[in-house]
Amino acid sequence: MVTPFASDGALDIDAVGRVATYLVNAGNDGLVISGTTGESPTTSDDEAGRLLAAVLDAVGDRAYVVAGVGTNDTAHSVRLAKQAARLGAHGVLVVTPYYSKPPQAGIVAHMRTVADAAEVPTMVYDIPGRTGVKLSYETLLRLAEHPGIVAVKEASGDLFAGSQVMADTRLSFYSGDDALNLAWLAQGAVGVVSVVGHVAAGAYVQMVKAVDSGDLAAARAISETLIPAVRAIMTRTQGAIMAKAGLQLLGVLEHRTMRPPLVAASDAEVAALRTDLAAAGLLQNVPA
Repeated sequence: MVTPFASDGALDIDAVGRVATYLVNAGNDGLVISGTTGESPTTSDDEAGRLLAAVLDAVGDRAYVVAGVGTNDTAHSVRLAKQAARLGAHGVLVVTPYYSKPPQAGIVAHMRTVADAAEVPTMVYDIPGRTGVKLSYETLLRLAEHPGIVAVKEASGDLFAGSQVMADTRLSFYSGDDALNLAWLAQGAVGVVSVVGHVAAGAYVQMVKAVDSGDLAAARAISETLIPAVRAIMTRTQGAIMAKAGLQLLGVLEHRTMRPPLVAASDAEVAALRTDLAAAGLLQNVPA
C-alpha cells in the first residue's frame, strides 16, 4: 500500500484510512504497509507506527495487515518489529538488508533475529535488484526451519529457483513482481503482493481463483487484459509514483505527493496512465 502524504509532504492519516478501506473493499484480503511502495526509506519510525495504527483501525478486522520492518540495520529492524507487534500487526515483512550486501549467513541471522522479535508471522522479501543480494536456495531452506518465518515475497525473477524452494519447504510464496504474477501463480505461489493491485485488485482476485481452480485459460485472459495497466504502472517510472497517480485518477487520493528523492508523476505520465488504465478496462466509472 502506498503511504498518502498531504501537499506539504506530511503524513495524511485521514487519507491512510480512506486508501486502506478502498483497497479492501476492492477485493484485497491483506495489505502490506511500510514497504518499498509505501516509501519506507523516507518515513520515520513514529510515522510507521501511526500509519500501522490507522490501517488497523480502518480495516484490521477484515484484512490481514502486514507491516514492513526491514532495514539494513538488524537492531533497527528489531525495534520496528516490536513496535509493529505491539500495535497489533498480523505479520511483518523483512527485506534482505540492502546496501551492506551481507553474506548469506548474515542474512539468515538478521531475518531470524527480526522474526524472533516480532513474534508474529514473518514474510521474507527477496528483491536483489534493490538489495544487491539474492536469497540463496540454501538460505531459504534454513529460514524455513524457523517456525515464525512462513512466507516469501518473491521479486528475484528466478522461477526455477523459487519452484525448488516451494517443493522442498512449507514456505508460501507470493509474487512480488506484477509482470510475473501469472507465472508465479502457475508455479505454485499462493497470491500476489502487488503494486498494480492498487487499481486492479478485483481482476487479480479473479486470476488467483482461476489458477486455484485449474482454469489457466481464464487466468491467462485476465493477465492479458491487465498488460496495459502493468505497463503503465511498472515500466515508466517507480511503481509507487504511478500507483499514487492511479489512486488519484480513481478519486481515492487527493494528492499524489511523493517524498524526495521520489517525485510525483508528471501530467504527461498521468495522461499516459489514464490511457492505459482505460485500455485495461479499469476506468469505466471515472470521468474523462
